[in-house]
Amino acid sequence: MRAVVLCILCTVVFTVAADCTAGEVERREIGNLVIEGIPEIPERIKERMLQYQNTRSASFSGWDNKGTGIFISTRFGETSQIHYISKPGGARKQLTFFKEPIRRAAVCPDPARRGFLFGKDIGGSEFYQIFYFNLDKGTHAMLTDGTSRNGAFRWSNSGDRFIYYSTKRNGRDWDLYVSTIENPSAAEAVVTEGGFWFPGEWSPDDKRLIVGRYVSANESYGYILDIATKKLKEISPTEEKVSYGGAVWAKNGKGVFFSSDQESEFKHLRYYDLEKKKGRIITDEIHWDVEEFEIDDGGDLVAFTVNEDGINKLYLLDTKSYEYRQVPGIPIGQIYQLEFNPDGKRLAFVINTPQTPGDVYVLDVGDHSIERWTYSEVGGLDTDAFVVPGLIHYETFDEVDGKPRMIPAFYYKPERGEPPYPVLIDIHGGPEGQELPYFSAFTQYAVCEHSIAVIAPNVRGSSGYGKSYLKLDNGRKREDSVWDIGKLLDWIETRPELDASRVAVFGGSYGGYMVLASMTHYSDRLKAGIDIVGISSFVTFLENTKEYRRDLRRVEYGDERDPEMRAFLTEISPLTNAHKIKKPMLIVQGLNDPRVPVGESEQIVEAVRKNDVDVWYLLAKDEGHGFSKKSNRDYFVNAAVLFLEKHLLQ
Repeated sequence: MRAVVLCILCTVVFTVAADCTAGEVERREIGNLVIEGIPEIPERIKERMLQYQNTRSASFSGWDNKGTGIFISTRFGETSQIHYISKPGGARKQLTFFKEPIRRAAVCPDPARRGFLFGKDIGGSEFYQIFYFNLDKGTHAMLTDGTSRNGAFRWSNSGDRFIYYSTKRNGRDWDLYVSTIENPSAAEAVVTEGGFWFPGEWSPDDKRLIVGRYVSANESYGYILDIATKKLKEISPTEEKVSYGGAVWAKNGKGVFFSSDQESEFKHLRYYDLEKKKGRIITDEIHWDVEEFEIDDGGDLVAFTVNEDGINKLYLLDTKSYEYRQVPGIPIGQIYQLEFNPDGKRLAFVINTPQTPGDVYVLDVGDHSIERWTYSEVGGLDTDAFVVPGLIHYETFDEVDGKPRMIPAFYYKPERGEPPYPVLIDIHGGPEGQELPYFSAFTQYAVCEHSIAVIAPNVRGSSGYGKSYLKLDNGRKREDSVWDIGKLLDWIETRPELDASRVAVFGGSYGGYMVLASMTHYSDRLKAGIDIVGISSFVTFLENTKEYRRDLRRVEYGDERDPEMRAFLTEISPLTNAHKIKKPMLIVQGLNDPRVPVGESEQIVEAVRKNDVDVWYLLAKDEGHGFSKKSNRDYFVNAAVLFLEKHLLQ
């Protein structure tokens, strides 16, 4: 969500000089970038940013069939591609070379088929197609229709088939199909119930599948699909609206391990016996969400992570005794992409911390020793100098059980420079997302180079703090989360080390809406705002977001087709209140964005410019909802640095 930018290829096509705040606006095109109102980036910014912009990270895509080497996704050019590593710290052999990013591969478990599935779109459109890469030949072939959206592919245990979702039936519903690489045109539809369906694991005998149906962040359903009959049986049925996480098969095929918040605020790890139709809670003593989990091929161990106030902890569960223990010695940060190797003796995962980008590590489950497999570059920077945020809680406007509600936030406090420090409030997207202390080169640059304090709140509606907290901004409560930002501004005023007269807001997607809303309500208390692919009007957003997303978003925001709700959504939209924005803005958008269409940015740019306000606008013609190409990210970050220098630091 933070990777958002535009493309700098060096050739200026045309320039029209004019006033940036009224009437004609300076407009340039550089490659696939359309740039309005942005001054030339000084060389000193470009040069200092080079190290920060040459940090890399690695994500885990899977073990090879022998369990000796791994596949990862990392970037060594413009976009992330698939690489192979044969040993810890070994050389990375790049396998794919595309203009568009490849972030995930699914390795075929059949030793006779050396290859993997991957997904790829064009220009950020998110109409992903599924491809098969043949490792023996070094060739690839597209397996889907080229026009619909497809994804979440999973191999059967034998590797002869795979399942995936596709919108190809009507462009709206996410149906499930079983296919083969030999005859992909004969893919068989196995779920066509309508709505948003996604595939899970195949049963050990490959005759059944775990599948899920997503309705909203607070409501989803898990099922067992009999592939031959196409009949569905619900896992742990209940009248309560429940949110499910993942699910994996017990290796005897008699039950499933899954997570849900049934009769609880948090998603607990559970086991459900399919024959007895009876379940049990495993992690009832942990009052946080269980996030990822995986079971080894022998069925003896389940590895799972717990999100404890924004920090991940790794646990191992003995499936016979149901006893679990936390794995010691793992750096504090985010842990994700868990996968056991075929013999179950080692567990791979990614560790990402505020001081280090994501890298792949492998745990020996016997002695708990940890071995690092990838060493992603950090531009030659001293990572020990990067700031680790503190977790704070501040009072907001309402109460819980007679006491002020507390909003959690991560506070990156500068260790250099003289206070009081200017402040950048970084607001996450979603809205059901959660601000987590990941590595961010932009955040570290702001804190370390400019002594800007960065505060990243988890306002109401964020995930990770229980389902009641998640619901606090739904429907007509939408602006309650904006009031949480107002109370954060109050908190900043109480801190002697912070300069309440120099505060800016930054956010992408729903965080972009929060930036715009904050700028309309608190323009007198803010110096500037950076909005990245943000919603400016809930009505036009809901009418123009891709059809397959509309019903999902209506559950969260309200149905704009209802006259009363439409009036409410219009009333609170930043576009309606754009006349209140009196401070400078940087607005960033991808032309091909299927989620928040380009019109959302262009209409707010036009409206705010009527206020005689300095508005910088960046449009990338080869990006979508967030920018994935390095040159685009580089230009955006440079422009953002210049914007903050001009409008926050002065």
